[in-house]
Formats: sequence, C-alpha cells, structure tokens
Amino acid sequence: MPVPDTTNPAPAPEPTHAWLITLQYPTHTGYGVVTHNGTITAAPGDTRDRAYLDIRNWLTQQRPELGHSTVLFFSLEPYRL
Repeated sequence: MPVPDTTNPAPAPEPTHAWLITLQYPTHTGYGVVTHNGTITAAPGDTRDRAYLDIRNWLTQQRPELGHSTVLFFSLEPYRL
C-alpha cells in the first residue's frame, strides 16, 4: 500500500466571496466603530444569510466585545470581477 504524500498539501480553495462589515459597539465611554473585511469560500448551496452569520460569529470569537454590536454596513460580493 502506498504511503500518502503529506509534503505537498492540497492548496486551499480560492475564495468565492469578499466581505466588508462595519459595526458599532458599546464601550465604557460611549460607542466605538470598527470595519473589518475578508474573504470566504462558500460551499454550493450556502446562502447570504449563512455567510453573514458565519462572519458575525467569527468576528465575535476574535473580538468578544463585538458580541453586542449593531451592524452599520454589510457587503458580500463575488470574489472574481
């Protein structure tokens, strides 16, 4: 039986969408505003709502203070022009 080649892992799939989100979150002195952006690779059959929820969940894991934030802007666009 051949040994699997682990020296050249498969390349990561190309992103399917780019996203941009601006959030307003409470601070001890009022409010803060932050904008984040990135890319995602959506699976066939995924929805815009699922992508939005995944992005919000990921951001909250990275920055827990954004858990009670309000979305001021959200964009999800195809990655390719």
